[in-house]
Amino acid sequence: MHMEGGASPRDKPRARPGSAVLCRGPVEPLVFLANFALVLQGPLTTQYLWHRFSADLGYNGTRHTGGCSNRSSDPTMQEVETLTSHWTLYMNVGGFLVGLFSSTLLGAWSDCVGRRPLLVLASLGLLLQALVSVFVVQLQLHVGYFVLGRILCALLGDFSGLLAASFASVADVSSSHSRTFRMALLEAGIGVAGMLASLLGGHWLRAQGYANPFWLALALLIAMTLYAAFCFGETLKEPKSTRLFTFRHHRSIVQLYVTPAPEKSRKHLALYSLAIFVVITVHFGAQDILTLYELSTPLCWDSKLIGYGSAAQHLPYLTSLLGLKLLQHCLADAWVAEIGLAFNILGMVVFAFATITPLMFTGYGLLFLSLVTTPVIRAKLSKLVRETEQGALFSAVACVNGLAMLTASGIFNSLYPVTLNFMKGFPFLLGAGLLLIPAVLIGTLEKAGPHPEFQQFPQSP
Repeated sequence: MHMEGGASPRDKPRARPGSAVLCRGPVEPLVFLANFALVLQGPLTTQYLWHRFSADLGYNGTRHTGGCSNRSSDPTMQEVETLTSHWTLYMNVGGFLVGLFSSTLLGAWSDCVGRRPLLVLASLGLLLQALVSVFVVQLQLHVGYFVLGRILCALLGDFSGLLAASFASVADVSSSHSRTFRMALLEAGIGVAGMLASLLGGHWLRAQGYANPFWLALALLIAMTLYAAFCFGETLKEPKSTRLFTFRHHRSIVQLYVTPAPEKSRKHLALYSLAIFVVITVHFGAQDILTLYELSTPLCWDSKLIGYGSAAQHLPYLTSLLGLKLLQHCLADAWVAEIGLAFNILGMVVFAFATITPLMFTGYGLLFLSLVTTPVIRAKLSKLVRETEQGALFSAVACVNGLAMLTASGIFNSLYPVTLNFMKGFPFLLGAGLLLIPAVLIGTLEKAGPHPEFQQFPQSP
């Protein structure tokens, strides 16, 4: 039975017996600090690579000449762009491939030993990556060390591992009734952190250069690691010691999808995973090309409008949270997700045909409920598995997230230049079409029944 009013006993973090915890803090501050530090570093790293390669090759121009004119054919500039793109790709692919193994291993491991060990390891990984970045910037080390920092971070779980433990922690302490909103609250924290870091990073870079923002990221990650180690309240009921390096952890993730279980629907698990994969692919794919779309003709946005557009991209994290809370009073979660997808599709269609600034911001406005879908799917996935499988589940979802981001970059960044000659906004139309897939899947699964997520699994005493 769910508790409709007041705090549910499952909504309170549990202290791990015998652990040195100074307070019983929630997981949300960890996710906020981690994403703030990552978003602060990401664009700065790309711009630092650009300026390092520009200096090495003797290029002192800008990325665009003549305001909104066509791209320069300067071969030196093209070489700078190519090198920057390649090293960014090396970091992303290296982190993903290493993280694919480590985050799944550590996520399933957290189902036994608790969430705190994974949160501490992932925080240390992010801290090491920031430390390497500081050394590269301060000492002008070879840019290959950025890849080393990225791999070290991935070995310890990466941001995907931290997210897996965080979502599993929320699932540990939330009731079935409150879980969707708690998932949305966690995602809203990610969005607010990204918005603040984006606004701060650009202004600070222009004012003081690269070093100080990286030092701030390092300081925040030190604080985050200390919080994870000493302030986070363990949420797993009965953590126990177990071996880390064993194939049993990876096998438990595979078993989520292939092992028959009469009380749970593996078909629902697989199809909801496909749905979240498509949603994330479209989200990040559109995000990858929006800035280029806005900089070029016919919109010709300047840096001020680009900043407003970036803020508008993050606002749905907050508006979707509010919309979810209101809509849950009169609609089932599945239909809230369908409404979010409908507005997401409308926004993509408007982007595809936007030739003036007001129309572009109309598209952003239509995305105000676009981010209600992912927390609904995460919550439904969480309700399909037992308490002892939450870490394995969310580490699998984290891998789906990483794969979706790579797929998005490959599809949308490759398609955009190819379609410039006949329809510049075609990738957005493709995104709108792809979103019909999760819309059909969610509607079908909701109608098909039975609803395994509403079953009450036996709880540990």
